[in-house]
Amino acid sequence: QVQLLESGGGLVQTGGSLRLSCAASGRTFSSDVMGWFRQAPGKEREFVAGIWWSSGSTNYANSVKGRFTISRDNAKNTVYLQMNSLKPEDTAVYYCALLGVGKSYAITHRSSYDYWGQGTQVTVSS
Repeated sequence: QVQLLESGGGLVQTGGSLRLSCAASGRTFSSDVMGWFRQAPGKEREFVAGIWWSSGSTNYANSVKGRFTISRDNAKNTVYLQMNSLKPEDTAVYYCALLGVGKSYAITHRSSYDYWGQGTQVTVSS
């Protein structure tokens, strides 16, 4: 069984920064990718960023490129999302998720992920 535990959310002013963490435990070794998604009230859950465990290669949504950075610490089985220059439109619940086996061709698709964390709220005030 896999467990994902996010932390680091909170309230920040426009232009501020936050760092989210996602600690993974359990049978994670078969998955290639950890992703971050977010869901704002009344909106669909959307892809934010993804990282390959082995190579560290990354993929970002256009809306966060240049502002957010995803990284990982393989020894700790933990993935981070550094969020800088935050905007009110970044306000959402942020989820980390573990990609399903064999689905690395579709890391931006919500349906490709088998395990999800409980989410952490990020609120950016204007």
